[in-house]
Amino acid sequence: MRGIVLALVALMTAAPARAEGERAGDFEYYVMALSWSANWCAREGDARDDPQCDAGRGHDFVLHGLWPQYEEGWPSFCRTAERDPPRSLTAAQADLFGGAGAAFYQWKKHGRCSGLSAGDYFRTARAAFDRVAVPEVFTQLRQDIRLPADVVEEAFLEANPALGPEGVVVTCRDGMVQEVRICLTRDLDLRACNADVGRVCRGTVGMEAVR
Repeated sequence: MRGIVLALVALMTAAPARAEGERAGDFEYYVMALSWSANWCAREGDARDDPQCDAGRGHDFVLHGLWPQYEEGWPSFCRTAERDPPRSLTAAQADLFGGAGAAFYQWKKHGRCSGLSAGDYFRTARAAFDRVAVPEVFTQLRQDIRLPADVVEEAFLEANPALGPEGVVVTCRDGMVQEVRICLTRDLDLRACNADVGRVCRGTVGMEAVR
């Protein structure tokens, strides 16, 4: 019994938990999370009457967030001297994040941890989004489909030859594609993801049509 307790203590001390409120700018790399808008709407957005889900908006993958990351774990709600963005600035990010509210929340939880001003964080987020091509087969999806999760990853690898399989993670929830997460250096170069970026999706999953 003593041996089991010592082993558990060793595991706990080897990977200290991260608390909220870390120092801004202290991180190793970024995780860019791309959310399949129609699936998010079906699971959450429709119940909120979120404008992102209105017919005719044409959203395919939107930027859930650009998240500062440690090699193990991640910071959130960091302490920063930078001011929160004005409404005009978050409104200008609606096309990228799917809505101004989503942009502000991502700044509050993750953007503050970048050590950047709000304006520079959003410019960096847009540059990261532009760094990766969304496969054309998804941007033109006009009907609900089911497909192996591996096909989603393969489509991103084919559309982005510099992206390696170790640098992308497809996540799912309730049998639907949730996000494609891509790892980038602080200079926005593609890099490998660590194990805690997300659980890799397996099996057949659904993608609802672009609205």
